[in-house]
Amino acid sequence: MSKSRKSLSTLWVTCDKCQSAMSQKDTCFHESTCPPSDVKWTHNYIRNNILYSSVDTYCSKELPKNITERDSHEMVFMSQSALELCQIAIGDRVILSFQDVEIVKTAWPTSDKSLTSVCLTKNTMDVNKVSGPVKVRKLKNQPLSAEEITIKYVGRQEPPKITPELQILFKNYNERKIFCIGNRINIPFYGKNLPFKIVNITQGKDNNSSLNTSSKDDLADGLKNMSITERELKFFLSLFTTKWKVIKDEINTAVNKKSKITANDIGGYDKLLNELRDIVDVVLGKCKQILKGFRISKSILLYGLNGVGKTTIANVLFSSYDVKTFSFKASEISTKYLNNENKKISDLFSEAKAEAPSVIFIDDIDTLFTKKGLSDSEKRFLAMLIQEIDDLQESDANTLLLMTTSKLDSIDSSLRRSGRLDREIEIPTPTPNMRCAILKKLISKMPNTFSDDDFNEIAYVTHGFVAADLNVLCSQAGMRAIKRHQDNKLNPYVYVSALDFMGALRTVKPTAMKEISVEVPNVKWSDIGGQKSLKLKLCQAVEWPLKNPDVFIRLGITPPKGLLMYGPPGCSKTMGPELFSKWVGESERAVREVFRKANEVAPSIVFIDEIDAIGGERATGGAANASNNVQERVLAQLLTELDGVTALGNVTLVAATNRPDRIDKALLRPGRLDRLVYVPLPDADTRGEIFKIKFLKMPVDEISVKIQDLVDLTDGYSGAEIQAVCHEAAMSALQNDINSEVLLSKHFADALKIVKPRTSAKLISLYENFCNNTNNK
Repeated sequence: MSKSRKSLSTLWVTCDKCQSAMSQKDTCFHESTCPPSDVKWTHNYIRNNILYSSVDTYCSKELPKNITERDSHEMVFMSQSALELCQIAIGDRVILSFQDVEIVKTAWPTSDKSLTSVCLTKNTMDVNKVSGPVKVRKLKNQPLSAEEITIKYVGRQEPPKITPELQILFKNYNERKIFCIGNRINIPFYGKNLPFKIVNITQGKDNNSSLNTSSKDDLADGLKNMSITERELKFFLSLFTTKWKVIKDEINTAVNKKSKITANDIGGYDKLLNELRDIVDVVLGKCKQILKGFRISKSILLYGLNGVGKTTIANVLFSSYDVKTFSFKASEISTKYLNNENKKISDLFSEAKAEAPSVIFIDDIDTLFTKKGLSDSEKRFLAMLIQEIDDLQESDANTLLLMTTSKLDSIDSSLRRSGRLDREIEIPTPTPNMRCAILKKLISKMPNTFSDDDFNEIAYVTHGFVAADLNVLCSQAGMRAIKRHQDNKLNPYVYVSALDFMGALRTVKPTAMKEISVEVPNVKWSDIGGQKSLKLKLCQAVEWPLKNPDVFIRLGITPPKGLLMYGPPGCSKTMGPELFSKWVGESERAVREVFRKANEVAPSIVFIDEIDAIGGERATGGAANASNNVQERVLAQLLTELDGVTALGNVTLVAATNRPDRIDKALLRPGRLDRLVYVPLPDADTRGEIFKIKFLKMPVDEISVKIQDLVDLTDGYSGAEIQAVCHEAAMSALQNDINSEVLLSKHFADALKIVKPRTSAKLISLYENFCNNTNNK
């Protein structure tokens, strides 16, 4: 089929047969498809003033002059010559038709793409879910004005509260825009983009006024000139007077109601929830009998480790009350534009008080304010928030303010003072019983073979796990169960077992222990020779309070808070010097942090080696210097932690020193380091047991080497020195014969010449005198 073509310009070519215009490069495709389909086309072309093309992303480095980014989302960018061929002027409204979507945008020229390109901003493409082929034609007639536009929320998260402020945003962001049913819009609100879909549009009553003419001729001419097609009657113009109505999606509402977490969904926090409900009942006016003149505290601050369940507990609390909740995450507030956020927060407090009984929930408040380094805008925002809290406390509104934080010390003190955040309630790291209750709730949702003993065992070995860790642990155990099922083709049922959880424990680490260096030496009582009396004292002071706390309660006594072991040198000197810092206050903070972490993961033991480095006697008179000042501050903080304002709880302090005479007497009084245990040089029986234990791992000639002979030769040796003797004996054997397989008596004789006892009689006398003076033999 022959066709003649004539040039429209140097860039465009028109087909004489179908009158389609196309670029030079598309002529070869057109020859085989003439006339081209208006449903599925293989090349871009213009016919009957309609551009058939495909949508592309507008990615120009610079926006057109006097065009803002927000304006660009309402534009479609085409080549200047394509606009001319379609008889579209710059700024005209055009209809973009996709497979099942039609939207109206403003035409604007661009030279960044090809002649037939149709470009939209990425935001526009994402909002309207458009891609692929597109038809572009001019909107020839004025759209009808919309009296009311009905929309529904189509986001994945919980629908927002429709506030007067949000209603104003609907009007401001959509004024003079043209819509049809099915179009989508995005409304920026508190750092989020809220997606909505138009489900209905009501026509304005004054749309037909233009037809009310007194002359029949004028009416006839008007009808003749009007070319409104049936397709274009569905487009409506949004005015500032247009009402916006938001309807709830019944399916989404049902899902949201079903997904609300309740007290039955979590375990381990019943006592805490009851305490919170007692406060909330009073604030929300549930308690009818209120003491006259009683000032109701309307604010609560929940604090605890990340993942411990602060937000979950808050949501459980809210679900048990039929009140309106106004919530936002502090982390979603832009710190760069805090001045713009002031009105939003102020309006939120005002609306909450107007809608009382209500709850204001601010999550992660520590992300907004810290103790130091506030900028001017942050200071103004803080002052505004403080004023709103003060106004709330003084108002008669039954409105509760609930905040959460994982960094209590980082919150500005002006927020935490009495009269504002009155109640600070800690969400503790779960105890074994709490972990057991949480695990039962989580595991009950999965097919399992757990017994009560299995629950107790998993709860016991998950020391330091918070609720989020236990949730991850269950997920990992489930993955292992699925993998096990895939390997076992004979069993068609998938279930989780205690073994799956034990395997998952290798990969899931406890949040509460991430910042703590935990050292658990693999040393048993059986690995330590002799010292039976000493072992008993240590068991009484450390093991009994941790393993059998009920015994002390039954007898009405308090377990020892601390234990001091003193004796000859031989222990490593590590922790004490690490607590010192040249910065004022940093050393005390280090002590405080050690005990705070220990309290979070209680029951626990804090071990301080060489405690005389930080607990030495305080200087008197004018002998104090900078070093002594630091030591005294650290000692004062240590004493505060032992018996100060904050109870130590289930934490035991174990300290060691080789100079007990240098320790401040205040640290040694009852109630602090309660038990003083003298660790003397090993006696003959103890030395014999030490050699027996060492020889279990060493190839010793039993005929040549007599343990009793070694015991007699090592009088005055410490345990570390006896171990050194064994080590030197092995080195002597290797020196004589590198292939040596057994240790002889001569090797030990050589070792005893090298290793000599280093504890002087004077030092022994010091320890014995100290022991006699403290009456703690």
